[in-house]
Amino acid sequence: MKINGNAIRVGNIIEHNSRLWVAVKTQAVKPGKGGAFNQVELKDIRNGSKLNERFRADAQVERVRLEQTKAQFLFRDADMLTFMDSETYEQTIINVALLSGKEIYLQDGMDVTIESFESEALSVILPDTVIVEIVEADAVVKGQTASSSFKPAILENGARIMVPPHIGAGVRVVIKPEDGSYVERAKD
Repeated sequence: MKINGNAIRVGNIIEHNSRLWVAVKTQAVKPGKGGAFNQVELKDIRNGSKLNERFRADAQVERVRLEQTKAQFLFRDADMLTFMDSETYEQTIINVALLSGKEIYLQDGMDVTIESFESEALSVILPDTVIVEIVEADAVVKGQTASSSFKPAILENGARIMVPPHIGAGVRVVIKPEDGSYVERAKD
């Protein structure tokens, strides 16, 4: 689908110079002389390289829609992750590097969304929150206020996060995989 250069928004995926890019930042610029343009910071979906490009209103770019497939995480084998399509039961093998460090939050049987373009997997979207158990947490220091202080803790997957003082080892907590932040204590 063709769109004008000034219609590019953050999050749009476009095809430019025979490569797929995601718009990271956009800024509409109206200089004193000359026509207005859209200054766009692009990030290559496949290799992560960045590019700053100016798109005039009359420039036509190809906006790409990624195919989204619901899948279930099965297992990890070295640097490869295996997922199963929830509808066709076909297995998809994806390199762990595609998850950019979020793979530690994958759990057996977890439902995810795989985004692909022309049968090539480009990203894996994890659920908004996951439940994990804390295996180690620092002791509470007397005199700290509960409202503003957090203490370090280690999760069962090895990730280090900050939790409120009342959370101890053996407690299951809700975490956002996007940034590894504590949400709340899990309801049993």
